[in-house]
Amino acid sequence: LAQRCSALDWGKGAGIGLKLLIGAGALAYGVKEATFTVDGGQRAIIFNRIGGMQMDTVLAEGLHFRIPWIQYPIIYDIRARPRKIASLTGSKDLQMINIGLRVLSRPVAANLPAMYQQLGKDYDERVLPSIVNEVLKSVVAKFNASQLITQRAQVSLLIRRELFERAKDFNIILDDVAITELSFSREYTAAVEAKQVAQQEAQRAQFYVEKAKQDQRHKIIQAEGEAEAAKMLGQAVTKNPGYLKLRRIRAAQAIAKTAYGHQGCSLSTKWKTIN
Repeated sequence: LAQRCSALDWGKGAGIGLKLLIGAGALAYGVKEATFTVDGGQRAIIFNRIGGMQMDTVLAEGLHFRIPWIQYPIIYDIRARPRKIASLTGSKDLQMINIGLRVLSRPVAANLPAMYQQLGKDYDERVLPSIVNEVLKSVVAKFNASQLITQRAQVSLLIRRELFERAKDFNIILDDVAITELSFSREYTAAVEAKQVAQQEAQRAQFYVEKAKQDQRHKIIQAEGEAEAAKMLGQAVTKNPGYLKLRRIRAAQAIAKTAYGHQGCSLSTKWKTIN
């Protein structure tokens, strides 16, 4: 009897211990399921299985509580993320343009519940390619192909302005928009290069023409100067017949001086050699 009572007591104790163990496990699981953490750069919204999306609740970083199996947190990364989008579109003069953009986007944190209902978590995949292509086609069609190069800053500003406005309609903030690629078809590129070569040839030909004109003007001025000198000499001889004789005497003196100078140098050299 004593052994039977002892066995019963042990069985009761084991049952109580098992119940306590199960209760502790259930409590630990409940605590784990009832809490969640929102990391830095994130926000959380709550979906209630009974009432649906809690539209007025956006939770910041830190530890938060929920009702297990009824409330479910949905975590959003609200940091700006880069995305590259390329588009093939036509210019005003019907040239095909390859244009690429780098977009830094992030969601409007206060409107995350509405964004989740409309777009889900992959909002950037759903919205950005569509609105970027729409804006690029609209803006590029306003410019000729050559203007896209010469007025690139204005094109970039217009694209950025229109994209900012379109993104607001979807609760998306664009921190930066930049053109990363702008290229043209092979035919247009070849035509531009041929035009540049033709312009260089025309500039070279214009240079030669201007040089020939300058040479001609120089010759004319020189000829006019010589004619004027001859005219003045003729007038001087006509007015004073002795002028020509005087010029001859001066020329003879200059020749004699030159000859004497050379002879003196020669004699000096010979004298030094003898010494």
